[in-house]
Amino acid sequence: MASSMRSLFTNHSRYVESFRRFLSNSTEHQCMQEFMDKKLPGIIARIGDTKSEIKILSIGGGAGEIDLQILSKVQGQYPGVHIINEVVEPSAEQITKYKELVAKTSNLENIKFAWHKETSSEYQNRMMEKKELQRWDFIHMIQMLYYVKDIPATLKFFHSLLATNAKILIILVSGASSWQKLWKKYGSRLPRNDLCQYVTSSDLTQMLDKLGIKYKYYDLLSTMDISDCFIDGNENGDLLWDFLTETCNFNKTAPPDLKAEIMKDLQKPEFSIKKEGKVLFNNSLSFIVVEA
Repeated sequence: MASSMRSLFTNHSRYVESFRRFLSNSTEHQCMQEFMDKKLPGIIARIGDTKSEIKILSIGGGAGEIDLQILSKVQGQYPGVHIINEVVEPSAEQITKYKELVAKTSNLENIKFAWHKETSSEYQNRMMEKKELQRWDFIHMIQMLYYVKDIPATLKFFHSLLATNAKILIILVSGASSWQKLWKKYGSRLPRNDLCQYVTSSDLTQMLDKLGIKYKYYDLLSTMDISDCFIDGNENGDLLWDFLTETCNFNKTAPPDLKAEIMKDLQKPEFSIKKEGKVLFNNSLSFIVVEA
């Protein structure tokens, strides 16, 4: 979901707030921005060759901020070429925000948008029933594979939709990030939501290797400032705890021994670096580019 929505609390508004705090305390969007500016132009350099229009499919497009950055890079590469941009997004609220963003953004005249309120597996089923598979020039899945039950089948399906010179861009947390360590050590002790999987780029590259699908791989460092997590009664810290553990009101409801153990670990060098009095959790991202 275009930006790390890794969890679904029953208390949706608290979740949205904890996610917002994660974004404002992390370099996640800056890290994505850096990738879009430096690497993406080279990746999309040939997707539209000899084509009269370019078809882009956004899986889990969220509120569209990252999608519009991608579209702007495609426009830069292929000025004036007509672009079809279809979005698969299960949240009506996110789709509304996406439409509002499109309405107030200039230079989108040559782009035709369509939104589908559904999950990636619902989209897959709908397409299979139609028996007429649409081909795409660029498909992107940004921070959404955590919600897919059968990831290898999903990868295989979307790979089969690629046109000539087409690519799939997948962004998710890196196997070298501290998320991997946190999930591995504490996942079984946290009230895990069935809808959310602990998956990192290490798992994903293994799946792609097994499927015999070619890909390129980039890791970029991102951090999250979790200093407030160690200040008792700090509201920002409480919300960051919720995000880190995917648990609503973790600080108030967690068994004290579990909280103390995680708190101690988060300050260790293998989880976080300490810099200028701040504790920075390793939130590194992987950008995986799958080729047709």
